[in-house]
Amino acid sequence: MAANKPLLRVLNGEALSTTPVWLMRQAGRYLTEYKQTRLKARSFLDLCYNPKLAAEVTLQPIRRFHFDAAIIFSDILVVPDAFGQKVDFESGEGPRLQPIIGADDLKALRETIDLDHLSPVFEAIQLVKQALPAKTALIGFCGAPWTVASYMIAGRGTPDQAPARLFAYRNPDIFAALIERLIEGSVVYLSRQIEAGADCIQIFDSWAGALAPAEFERWALDPVRRIIAALRIRHPRTKIIAFPRGAGLALAGYAAQTGTDALGLDTSVDPASAAAVIPSNVVLQGNLDPLALIAGGEPLGEAVAKIQAGFRGRPHIFNLGHGILPETPLDNVEALLALLRPEA
Repeated sequence: MAANKPLLRVLNGEALSTTPVWLMRQAGRYLTEYKQTRLKARSFLDLCYNPKLAAEVTLQPIRRFHFDAAIIFSDILVVPDAFGQKVDFESGEGPRLQPIIGADDLKALRETIDLDHLSPVFEAIQLVKQALPAKTALIGFCGAPWTVASYMIAGRGTPDQAPARLFAYRNPDIFAALIERLIEGSVVYLSRQIEAGADCIQIFDSWAGALAPAEFERWALDPVRRIIAALRIRHPRTKIIAFPRGAGLALAGYAAQTGTDALGLDTSVDPASAAAVIPSNVVLQGNLDPLALIAGGEPLGEAVAKIQAGFRGRPHIFNLGHGILPETPLDNVEALLALLRPEA
């Protein structure tokens, strides 16, 4: 199977002459067809839980751009939703959750994740798997415990996740219990995604960079290490990509200690510097600035050339350093693919 899918070949350690490419948030608001499909669901969460619509949205960027991977359309906050926390998405304002402010709020949640509640995600994976071209990999995902917990504590996204950081300092035992629950839930959730047909998985730690060094090791690095170790036992052949956005100088240690197969790099990371310090057995993914993709033209070409030069000779998956932005011109995505696939 891996022999037919460029992304899986790279995850298995091959450095290909044509770098496989997919983009974070590639199924989303920059696509006209996504906007039309979105109107068919009452809310964003309803869209995530409608297997046919979620599968359709997942496949839209593959049909248009022929990326080397599809990532199942869902959201990291389906996990707290499946633990019984109230989760809503307000148009124009992002997610809203009933915040955890103390031990009683944690006790009110389920002890274990409700996989039946998440069955639409697994069904969507099965539908996408059946429809994907033979060379296109399917990525499953979850949010890392720290990032998911930060939303559960604050009840929303915040600029620096200060509510969760402060909660962890003041209530370390309660926060540790929440992280423990999320570790266990993430393992079984990702495992079911793999069983449903995901070829590989990505763990998004979008707020890893908000933590001080000691807290980073405790709340970001170690939980992901434990998830990866548990998945290795259950699914030893499945490759794992970890994306600790903002980890900076901690990236090399994070890669070595978590045991991840691949490391997603954010926009702030210099490709050549990362390639020099991150263990050579770790595949690197990234890391075009989403604004360079919006700009297009010469800035896009220069940014792509620098990334290609920095990772040359090393197994590499081309991606953005963060999610694609809604105002991204479709022509610029086409231009990016022409740069990456000059012989296509």
